[in-house]
Amino acid sequence: MEYIVRKARVRDVRGIYNTLRSFAEEELLLPRSYANIYEMLQTFHVAAGKDGDSPVMGIGALQVAWEDLAEVRSLAVGKEHRGLGMGKAITAAVERDARELGVKKIFALTYVPEFFEKLGYARVGLDTLPQKVWAVCFNCVHYPDCKEIAVVKELRQT
Repeated sequence: MEYIVRKARVRDVRGIYNTLRSFAEEELLLPRSYANIYEMLQTFHVAAGKDGDSPVMGIGALQVAWEDLAEVRSLAVGKEHRGLGMGKAITAAVERDARELGVKKIFALTYVPEFFEKLGYARVGLDTLPQKVWAVCFNCVHYPDCKEIAVVKELRQT
């Protein structure tokens, strides 16, 4: 199946919401409200059919955490679309956004660190990301018993 990765559009919100909801039901991602998705829409990339107008097949977002640090957030690919390289392509798009903003380091919190390690990320302790812990994690229902693994990658500036 051919697809493209592009910036999210308003008409993608329902697909983003449904993707996040299905992963949240499996406790693989935290849920987001429609309001939050609309607020953060400009940070999302989606994978869609090559025409660019088909339903959302995969998603990912960038959130800047600090002047030199950003996060890959809400990375998810529908079960029926896995194995096609969408996660890798979405992550590359998020990393491009981070580079364009001048971010030097990007991280993710994940249950699948092997995926990110194949893309050049390295495992680190959550304590190396105090901006994330105190800004977001501290208020999470899973804190302090989070089972996610932190991975980090230094970004080469282009």
